[in-house]
This record gives sequence, C-alpha cells and structure tokens, in this order.
Amino acid sequence: MSGTSPTDPVAEAFEAQRDRLRAVAYRMLGSHADAEDVVQEAWLRVSRQDTATIDNLAGWLTTVVGRISLDVLRSRQARPEASYDDRLPELVVTVDNGPAPEDDVVLADSVGLALLVVLDSLGPSERLAFVLHDLFAVPFAEIGRILGRSADATKMLASRARRKVRATERPAAAGREQREVVQAFLAAAHRGDFEGLLRVLDPEVKLTADTPGGMVVTLGATAVAAGARLGGGLAVRTRAVLVNGLPGIVSWRDDGTPLSVVAFTVADGRITGIAVVADPVRLAAMDLPDPG
Repeated sequence: MSGTSPTDPVAEAFEAQRDRLRAVAYRMLGSHADAEDVVQEAWLRVSRQDTATIDNLAGWLTTVVGRISLDVLRSRQARPEASYDDRLPELVVTVDNGPAPEDDVVLADSVGLALLVVLDSLGPSERLAFVLHDLFAVPFAEIGRILGRSADATKMLASRARRKVRATERPAAAGREQREVVQAFLAAAHRGDFEGLLRVLDPEVKLTADTPGGMVVTLGATAVAAGARLGGGLAVRTRAVLVNGLPGIVSWRDDGTPLSVVAFTVADGRITGIAVVADPVRLAAMDLPDPG
C-alpha cells in the first residue's frame, strides 16, 4: 500500500487489520472500490495520529472506518442520483453443483448479493449498527459514540435492522426453494408464458441491468415479465451457476462469447430482485465457467 513502510510498526499493525477493515467497509457500502477508498482514508488518519494515545488500535480503526462509511452513506442519501441502488456490486460466479446441507442455513456474515440488497434498504444508522454489532461484534457503546446516540438507542437500531434482514433472508427460502423459483421463472421466460412469470415475480421486483449503454432499471412485475418474455430466446447456451452465493445463470451466444450473467434474489417464494450483467467489457473481466 502506498505510504506505508514494512519496518514501520504502525504500518504493520494497520496491515494486520486491513482485511477486516476492508470487510467492514464493503458490508457498509456494497462496493469494493468505495471500501478501498475508505480503508485508504483510515490509513491517512492513523498515520497523522499519535498512536501512543490509542489503547486499542483495532477498535480505533474499526470506529474510524465506521465513521467514514457512515459519511459516504449519508452523502449518497443526500444525492439520490448517485445512489448505490442503481449500481451492481462485484459479482463472483461459481459453478452450481446442486443443493448442499449448508444451503439451509442463513449465514449472518454472508457478503452475498441478497444481504447487500437488504442492507441497501436500511437507513445509514441502522446499517452501521447492524453491520458493526451483528457482523463484527463491536459493542453498542462504541457504535453509539459514532452515531452520537446512547447504547440503548443503538441497540434498538440494530434490532430494527435485524428484523428487516431476517424478514428477507429466511432459512426455509434458501437453497432448494430458491432454485425451484428461479427454474420456474426461466421455464416461463423460455415459453413466453407471461402469467407464469407473474406468478414467480414479487409485485415490486426490481431488475438492474448493466448494459453496454449503461445501467437500466426496471421496476414492477409487469414490466420485468414483459422484458423476460421478449428476451427469453436470445441465448443459445445457458448454465446454472451461483452468483455471490445466489442462484443464477450464465448465457452464451452460439460463438461461445458470454451474453449475460444473471443473479436472482428470492424471498417468500418470489423473485424480489434480478441483477443482470450484459456489458461485454464487464463480462470479459469476469471469471466465468465454461459452457456446460
């Protein structure tokens, strides 16, 4: 990292915390690039600080990263046109080898697309309280100091956020049921079955597509179903995959070039979110499996 020296004890201590700090910032912001910026800013702050006055450097750094991330979230709210809502996080594609026992367990520290989508629905203070306490075990008193609230008020924020997360991520809806819902959607799209698509789409489903012309957002089951019916026959080959741990598909053209990567968020037996990468430049940069 720029600005650090391998013989500098402060730099060494910071590097030992780097992965954890990056994880905190990523769960707060949903963007690896923004997380890196936050971690770099934290390094600049600690490098200007008299570390002899810091009793617990790891805790101090976590607090700093939390404060910076909170500022970024609040600035996004103040500038809705720059909101992260209409950008996609980095998507990691892995081969889907079928249901595994752990599919039926909701992992609290998952960084999957589903959790990021839910976290995006939280207010900045709720998100900070949930991420720092539930995912990184930061005491409520410390989180309260970041927010300027009491420990009890902070505990209530985290509890409210936890309810929202659990309402979306239910163990029974994981794994097998998610796959079944996605397969029903794909079959209906292939048949051009509009009613079949509506049955598996949440009425307020949101589709976010990264296309060569930029980001395209489609809201509502009727609009999403219409687009899915029209686009159902474009791919020549498809393969079931996991995208950030969620059921998804990769599609290829007849010449073997990738057409799209699609990830589905499923809650209560319906698809609530669809993320599509159809930009050839972004697809070329992704580590995709071979066509099945």
